[in-house]
Amino acid sequence: MDLTVATIAGAQGLKGHVKLNVRTDDPAGRFQPGVVLDTDSADFPELTIAEVRSSGDSWQLRFEEVTDRTGAEALRGTELSIETEEWEEAEDEWYLHELKGLPVRDTGGAELGTVEDVETGAAQDLLVVRTPDRGLVRVPFVQALVPEVSEDAVVVDPPGGLFDGEMDE
Repeated sequence: MDLTVATIAGAQGLKGHVKLNVRTDDPAGRFQPGVVLDTDSADFPELTIAEVRSSGDSWQLRFEEVTDRTGAEALRGTELSIETEEWEEAEDEWYLHELKGLPVRDTGGAELGTVEDVETGAAQDLLVVRTPDRGLVRVPFVQALVPEVSEDAVVVDPPGGLFDGEMDE
């Protein structure tokens, strides 16, 4: 099964380096020179890591297939994944592909929408919910607001007005 390990945030410098939005808890183990990553890009279905730079939580890669800033910038938004059989997950851990498309209900059982995405935030992740009227609502992915996640649905306990107020399109 494919496991998304990062999304390319954009180009860094002139020699083809890219900045990453990391989606793995083991970037040092996943990002090593010579590792081949699968992508969702039609132009580059696979990318081979040529160089790795990191500083704190910031990660940058250069790929053998991309040698300049223009090529690196074209990769913006590309998802990087690996094929893995590592599914040692705890009871309260979920991968994005397991959440996407799940129905979202409030604690009373009323349908609120479906999981569209999970955005990485500075303080906590945000559960992005597509509502029936096609709007997007971002719910902090914390136990107090998302008390239950199962294979069948996500239960949220939103504060008043979260699903009634202004929504992104």
